[in-house]
Amino acid sequence: MLWQSVVFMKKLPIGIQTFSSIIQGDFVYIDKTPGIARMLDGAGRYFLSRPRRFGKSLLLDTIKSVFEGRQELFTGLYIEDKWDWSQTWPVIKIDFANGTIHSRHELNAWLHQQLDEHQQAFGLNLVHDNNPAIRFSRLIQAAANQSAQNQVVVLIDEYDRPILDNIDQPDLAGQIREKLKNLYSVMKAQDSLIRFIFMTGVTKFSKVSLFSGINQIQDITLNKYFSDICGYTQNDLETTFAEHLAGVDMSELKSWYNGYHFTGEAVYNPYDILLFIFEDHTYRNYWFETGSPEFLIRLFKKHQYFLPDLENIEVGAEILNSFEVENINPITLLFQAGYLTIAKTYTDDLGEQAFVLEVPNREVKSALATQLIKGYAEQDQESKTIRQRLFRSLSQGNLAQLKQEIISLFAGITWRNFTHNTLPDSEGYYASVLYAFFSSLNATIIPEDISNRGQADMTIQLGDYIYVLEIKRDNSDNYSTQAQAQTQTPNPALAQIQQRGYSEKYLASGKQVFEVGMVFNSQQRQLVQMDWQQVR
Repeated sequence: MLWQSVVFMKKLPIGIQTFSSIIQGDFVYIDKTPGIARMLDGAGRYFLSRPRRFGKSLLLDTIKSVFEGRQELFTGLYIEDKWDWSQTWPVIKIDFANGTIHSRHELNAWLHQQLDEHQQAFGLNLVHDNNPAIRFSRLIQAAANQSAQNQVVVLIDEYDRPILDNIDQPDLAGQIREKLKNLYSVMKAQDSLIRFIFMTGVTKFSKVSLFSGINQIQDITLNKYFSDICGYTQNDLETTFAEHLAGVDMSELKSWYNGYHFTGEAVYNPYDILLFIFEDHTYRNYWFETGSPEFLIRLFKKHQYFLPDLENIEVGAEILNSFEVENINPITLLFQAGYLTIAKTYTDDLGEQAFVLEVPNREVKSALATQLIKGYAEQDQESKTIRQRLFRSLSQGNLAQLKQEIISLFAGITWRNFTHNTLPDSEGYYASVLYAFFSSLNATIIPEDISNRGQADMTIQLGDYIYVLEIKRDNSDNYSTQAQAQTQTPNPALAQIQQRGYSEKYLASGKQVFEVGMVFNSQQRQLVQMDWQQVR
């Protein structure tokens, strides 16, 4: 049993977000103070975006302990001899990480509660005001006045949580955004009284809508020097966690949980690693299970998003910087929420910075695909059986069986899914459903696979097989029945593959290559013709 082997190892800090508890309780701690020291040497106004469960709250609490002068907690850490521990500052920490806010009234109550707690902790007796922004301003002034440094430190954890809790209600989300903007604008007005500001969140709203209330805040989200300030690096796993991960195939672990890039060194989601160790080295979707992107899936369906476009997305820097409640870009939200990450940074033809995005790892790819299946095909419990059958067909090169599985797949999509939305009538619906299922198999998917004479709709690589797919949609109401379609020639989709030589680039791959043409009829909402040819 694993627990027998870790009796004398440091404990795992699962769910612990308080720095002092980790240090005093002898839990595993990855030293993040080099990044903190770098921030302290800078301008002192910072914002960091990271996906949920990435250690943002712990980072904030560590910074809090630094400014409170708790030197005893930092013995042996990088910052121990690089900070003047004789100086201390009052720390105002506003925390939105815990709890859910569903109205302006609840937001007000939440803020008043936290302001009350700080007022009591500082021993202040201030005139009460119903406006949290006014109370926040008075708190900063009073706390600074009683400080030897005549300044305070302001830390805000998950600054955007109240907005994201209501993102599917744009009007309410917009109202909450304006309420928060008023609160955060206090920091600009009281800038001279603030030594340090650090804000964390999942998303970044534009400066116009929310950040205009903060003076000269520096976004370090994509700064390579802070890329590993949250998360675990490969070196962390091979050193600090070496005993806990004894016997683990590190390449397999990496494929499951690594792959988050913020222009610097790749990192693991710490929540995944801690749960993987705790659960006896069992591979599961630990991070994804803590919250599914249901709103994102609804957004994709609303805009009839072509799912194969999720592969190798190329975007400019502006699309990653911010978004608005009234005009949400799904790709921006996918990136900021951790479902996409940076695969490559380059300079585009205009000389501007640009990025190639990809799904970070196997966990996210599989779990996201499952959610997309649920959203686009309204299949949940039965999807696992379908995926297993599809995998078996593809991994064995059994095209006849693959055809039957695809027919069964679309036959199982409820009529309600077709009558309550127009998604199935969109050009890319059938390719999107197939992409969602195929990507859940941990197969390599190449959408719009370019050759010298055009591009195939999709190429699938799984095991020893390569499948070059072309998908056609027929709108007629008199298209041949499935039985008749067997003799219908030529298959227009297969003919296009062959005429344009889409598969030629794979003939020297050493794998078995199939050309596959599929025709879907919009009236029958079904695969009505599928033909194939093995070319190698």
